[in-house]
Amino acid sequence: MKTTLITLAAIVGFAAAAAADPLEGNWRTSADDNGESGVINVAPCGAALCGTLVQAFDSSGASIQTPSIGRQIIFDTTPSGGDGAYRGQVWSPDRDKTYNSRLQLNGNQLAVSGCVLFICRDGGTWTRN
Repeated sequence: MKTTLITLAAIVGFAAAAAADPLEGNWRTSADDNGESGVINVAPCGAALCGTLVQAFDSSGASIQTPSIGRQIIFDTTPSGGDGAYRGQVWSPDRDKTYNSRLQLNGNQLAVSGCVLFICRDGGTWTRN
């Protein structure tokens, strides 16, 4: 009985891991307008994916404290058309603006861009951390 429960728990654990979205995990952002970067943890939130700032760095790479830690940077993000494309929203702390985002996952790199009205911005390439 104990062996059956352990086997069942392992199967459920492997199934959950296999079902994880490829975007999930920690991503190191490229530098913003102030030279600062961060680590975003992407995880499911309802039917979509959200990314929360969990660590921030200044232009020299030193860890810093900022009120943005703990805030959602990406939200309402869902796969769009396959091939690693995602659409959603991204909040830019350096400009305090929310953009309609386009994310393109390619292995361990994530190209980030977004638009608000007719103003578009390249958010750089994030790397899996």
